Parts: sequence; C-alpha cells; structure tokens
Amino acid sequence: MKVFPSLEALAQVAGEDIGVSDWVLVDQARIQAFADATGDHQWIHLDQERAAQESPYKTTIAHGYLTLSLLPMLNQQIMRTEGVSATINYGLDKLRFPSPVPAGKRVRCHLKLLSLEPAGDSRHLARFRSTIEIEGSERPACVAENLAMYLS
Repeated sequence: MKVFPSLEALAQVAGEDIGVSDWVLVDQARIQAFADATGDHQWIHLDQERAAQESPYKTTIAHGYLTLSLLPMLNQQIMRTEGVSATINYGLDKLRFPSPVPAGKRVRCHLKLLSLEPAGDSRHLARFRSTIEIEGSERPACVAENLAMYLS
C-alpha cells in the first residue's frame, strides 16, 4: 500500500499509476449475497445449471454493480492519504463494464490519479481511474472514473 502523508504529496502523482490491489475471488457465494442484498435475482447470476446451458459465458456471472461495489475495498488496499479528516465517495463521471466476471474468477484493481483540485471550504476533489481486471482475461471487467472528496 502506498501512503501519502498529505494532499500535497498525493497531488504530486497526478497523471500517474498509483498501484494495484490484491486479487479477490468473486465466487458464487458472493454473487448470491449481492443478489439477496439488492433483490436482483436474474438467472444469469444465480442459476448455475441454466447458465451452463443457455448463457454465452457457460457459467453464472457477477452483477456489474457487484464488480463496481468492490472498488472501495480494492482501492483501500492500494493507497491511503493521511492529513485529511475524511474521504467521501463523491460519485462517478464515467463507468463501463467491458466484460463480465464469471463466477469463480479473481479480480484486482489498477488505480490511477487523474487529477486533484481544490473544491473550496478545505475540500479537494480527486478524480481516479479504477480499472478492475479479471485474472486471465485481456478485457477489464470495469473501468470507472470515480471521484473522492477529501475533507481537511
């Protein structure tokens, strides 16, 4: 994990890759738990027998929003900024799911700081590009331009 002692230190790496998270398993139990939490019980995520026969992926796949929901955990493995009172998820500007995550595959995140700008009232807005890759796949599962508001 990369630790930035201040926002000034973080600003120095704008435009650069910050790092890569550990691999995380996206198994059927995680997919089921997400379906139960969100009420999204589509067969392509949960019915392993039907997916093996009818899905173009021949297995169940993770929900796109499940993949997205892993970003905070993955990005916290990559970096931490000290000298701030809080870091708030400020949203997304761009989000794509180029490839589904088959059940049983591992994913990890590549994090790049695109910019860090003052936002007034002792706040700074960071724009990151988070790319979640699937082990053994050339296409990423998720590419997000995510925003974080740092409060000083």
